[in-house]
Amino acid sequence: MEEFETKTKLTGTVTDITFYNDTNGYTVFCVDTGDEELTVVGNTADVRIGDRVEIVGEYTYHSIYGRQFKAETCNATLPETVDDLYHYLASGIVKGIRESTAMKIIDKFGEKTFDILQYEPERLAEIKGISLEKAKKIGKEYNRQCSTRALIINLSKYGLKTNECLMAFDKLGNGAVELIEENPYILCEGENRFSFERAEQIANMLPNKPKSQYRVEAGILYVISYNFRNGHTCIPLEKLFSPSCDLLDETKENIEIAIDNLQTNRKIIITKINDRDFVFLPEAYHAEKGIANRIKVLLKFPPENPIDVESHIDYLEKTCDIKYAEKQKEAIVTAVNRGVLVLTGGPGTGKTTTLNGIITMFEKDKLDIALCAPTGRAAQRMTEATGRKATTIHRLLEVEWDSSDKPVFKRNLRNPLDCQAVIVDEMSMVDIFLFESLMKALPFGCRLIMVGDSDQLPSVNAGNVLKDLIDCKMLPVVQLKEIFRQSLESNIVKNAHLIVNGEKIATDYKDGDFYMLQRNFPLDAVRTVKDLYTRRLKDAYNFDPLTQIQVLCPSKKGDTGTMNLNKILQDEINPASPEKSEYNTGFRVFRTGDKVMQTKNNYNIHWESYDEEGDGIFNGDIGFIESIDLRRDAIVIDFSGRRATYTKEQLTEIELAYAVTVHKSQGSEFDAVIIPVISVNSRLCYRNLLYTAVTRAKKLLILVGTTGCVYNMIDNCKTQLRYSALRHFMLDND
Repeated sequence: MEEFETKTKLTGTVTDITFYNDTNGYTVFCVDTGDEELTVVGNTADVRIGDRVEIVGEYTYHSIYGRQFKAETCNATLPETVDDLYHYLASGIVKGIRESTAMKIIDKFGEKTFDILQYEPERLAEIKGISLEKAKKIGKEYNRQCSTRALIINLSKYGLKTNECLMAFDKLGNGAVELIEENPYILCEGENRFSFERAEQIANMLPNKPKSQYRVEAGILYVISYNFRNGHTCIPLEKLFSPSCDLLDETKENIEIAIDNLQTNRKIIITKINDRDFVFLPEAYHAEKGIANRIKVLLKFPPENPIDVESHIDYLEKTCDIKYAEKQKEAIVTAVNRGVLVLTGGPGTGKTTTLNGIITMFEKDKLDIALCAPTGRAAQRMTEATGRKATTIHRLLEVEWDSSDKPVFKRNLRNPLDCQAVIVDEMSMVDIFLFESLMKALPFGCRLIMVGDSDQLPSVNAGNVLKDLIDCKMLPVVQLKEIFRQSLESNIVKNAHLIVNGEKIATDYKDGDFYMLQRNFPLDAVRTVKDLYTRRLKDAYNFDPLTQIQVLCPSKKGDTGTMNLNKILQDEINPASPEKSEYNTGFRVFRTGDKVMQTKNNYNIHWESYDEEGDGIFNGDIGFIESIDLRRDAIVIDFSGRRATYTKEQLTEIELAYAVTVHKSQGSEFDAVIIPVISVNSRLCYRNLLYTAVTRAKKLLILVGTTGCVYNMIDNCKTQLRYSALRHFMLDND
């Protein structure tokens, strides 16, 4: 053993592998160093029994498993002798070869086996039981494994971890080392891109400094990507210079030259919108352009043989004791006759009644209908509201994986949906890529009904789809504004409409479903939120804190942010005890029984329910930890009947959900909602965030904080600016 830049370096032979996660390469295995046999853990993909390995990392102590070695890098050296080669092949690392086949190959070719596998693999067919096709496959796999391992060995000296080397190999192929040594910033491009900061670290370790052009172009792409991750599909060209100059410490002239190069190489697209140049990443440009083109086709070819909607509406009103308002009738007629409709409106305006009327008309016309929403909870709400099965858009489009294990949709232009009408709820949450995929999957002549509240927050991911479609004024849009009498009895509904209109709300209600509890200091607000969540609402209304009450916070940070409140509420609702298993990540603790939320789309997580199974747990899905088995590395989470097993590494995508941000609550409804409104960050102190939070409550809404903060949010109608171009492409005649 020797010290290596304050880390410990070990060499030894892999004797056993106890766990391997094929999603991220996390491995637990045993290594015989000659002095001892110890357990090694880390993202060390491609390690096999029998490998000679060099590992750099540090010793750690696990409270259950004891002394371990945490690997930062792990390089399996290539076999050098015939004996090494036999163990290498017998380990099963090369598909198609196990112990008996490995022995036959070594017996047949001896020292020449290395050359046979690399240069003449077809000669393996000389061995009984190996066909020519299988021989070629073995040779191809052997050479791929050798290339991968050689690449890991060569790149680890530049600080790349094993999983990063594998990403580089997938991205760049056999020439990855040469390409990275010339231009490490190439890792910032395409799928599974490295961060600009990571590429900078690698560049600083190279023996020769890369061309400044590579760095400048990568930095500009980083600035554009940063804005893209914040929801913008494009950025005004003039706004690109200042952050790029600051990041790169370069002159504006050099930035201009690099932008020209990026445009020439089609790594960015620049187009003029209202006499102003906007810069796009190509994927965002083509997504918005594609949406516009598909919608124009839908508008150009309305459905044939429209039914006599008016008479059907009259019949429906008489038989079902319903009286539709004029705007509701207009929506139903438009949906049937025009085939494309945007239906929007706030709470209490009759969207659900109108939607059910549209569905009934489609059913009378014997149309096959697909109901969908962007999240599982939104789809569940749609099912409850309509009495018909609704699914997520991802499941409707039948998500699957390509050869690179990336999610793709089975339903597309070549394999469209088997339906004649698609109804999408919670359209404000739909981003450009998901909507483009849906548009591609619509069959010719299919009706498209989009339902949502345009005053809510836009999608978490890039785009402003619903607002752009309304603002372009090219689609039929029906906005429901009339609040129905029964809804007027709700102060939640009344105040929601006052908020969205920029009017002051009443905060001194003594009874009803809307309350404001004045607290002038954050810590007082925290104590009140805790008391409401754990005791008062249960005593007064018999609400279950875990399933019926939700705390919604404008921010993650601060005394009244989700991070602090989740810890406080967890300790009250689900405290530690000897009877509960728990897992400590270092900055948060998960216990059996915890309420949790998935924070990103993960198409790989398998789930099972009592009558079906599938893949995919998505951003915003809320569940409960059913069990934690650290020895089996299994954490079972129940998402409304869908039981999914997580590894410890996958828990990075899970957060406690006693308190969640308003953004994460989109598409959900809760019986009771508590909102801390005090010391809200100025960037989050705006009207439609408060409106979105208030409209999540079905039966009870309680604001805790200061009326001054509430009124500041109402007065600030400047929603977070989001640059997008869908409206422009809809109006563009090119």
